[in-house]
Amino acid sequence: MKDLRIVFMGTPEFAVSSLGALLMNGFNVVSVVTTPDKPAGRGRKLTESAVKVFAGNSCLPVLQPENLKDPAFIRTLSDMNADIFIVVAFRMLPEVVWRIPRAGTINLHASLLPHYRGAAPINHAIINGESFTGVTTFFIDDKIDTGQILLREGIPIYPFENAGDLHDRLMKAGARLVIRTLKAIFEDHISPMPQSAFLKPGEIPKTAPKLFPEDCIIDWDNESYKIHNFIRGLAPYPGARSFLTNGIKKYSFKIYESRPETKPHRLSPGSVISDGKNYLKIATGNGFMNIITLHLEGREKMSVAEFLRGFNINDFTISAR
Repeated sequence: MKDLRIVFMGTPEFAVSSLGALLMNGFNVVSVVTTPDKPAGRGRKLTESAVKVFAGNSCLPVLQPENLKDPAFIRTLSDMNADIFIVVAFRMLPEVVWRIPRAGTINLHASLLPHYRGAAPINHAIINGESFTGVTTFFIDDKIDTGQILLREGIPIYPFENAGDLHDRLMKAGARLVIRTLKAIFEDHISPMPQSAFLKPGEIPKTAPKLFPEDCIIDWDNESYKIHNFIRGLAPYPGARSFLTNGIKKYSFKIYESRPETKPHRLSPGSVISDGKNYLKIATGNGFMNIITLHLEGREKMSVAEFLRGFNINDFTISAR
């Protein structure tokens, strides 16, 4: 099995753990495919993907195609005589690519498919208040995240865990599952199953579409625990946003950590309650949200006490936009 020829495809840190597990377990990764270097930061300096950096440090050859249908790229992949392609957090592959290896192309997805297909499964699982999620390996087909399932591994979501924390745990679980999946495929100990087999009669899969800035604005009319899940589901990135105004100036701020409180009140949702020193609460539809950590535009991420030392919150109110 260690003679298998593997091409690995991935981009962010989430994929690095799986690539590292393949090397640690002695698998033969003949090449790595990742995205082209991109300009980033104020200086617009070209930045390499996390996978490219790791592959370079591991002396692995790297391909960075602009166009996945480029004939020269297809020929290069074909000439590698790969037994299998492994895809983790990469672009959608055209059929001409995923049909190349004799054993197929497998993908690792950060949810228990068929639920949470899409670009942001970790965020949406927490936003929706799930208490359980996991990772899935499946054979890629011509649609997004719909191929036959190979293996799944579930893990709990903790009540105050954010998307970043869950990302790190799923990254490790995913690396384990990739190794298990490879061994099962080539030892003939696995029977791929259609995703419909994992749904109850009449059950509709939950989705996880890409998040845009307008999707990240807090609705203070919602209940406290719904807002709390929204905040932790978007932390640390892209961040749940709201706005402060005093009628003259308007500031955008992101909340990274919160504690929900269910308590009857007669305040309008979005009302600000603070002693100006140590605590900051915002009224919700059925209680309050205690803000622990936030980030005001133009400043660093900080605790509420640090924020209140340099900002007269009592002069401001929450605005919708």
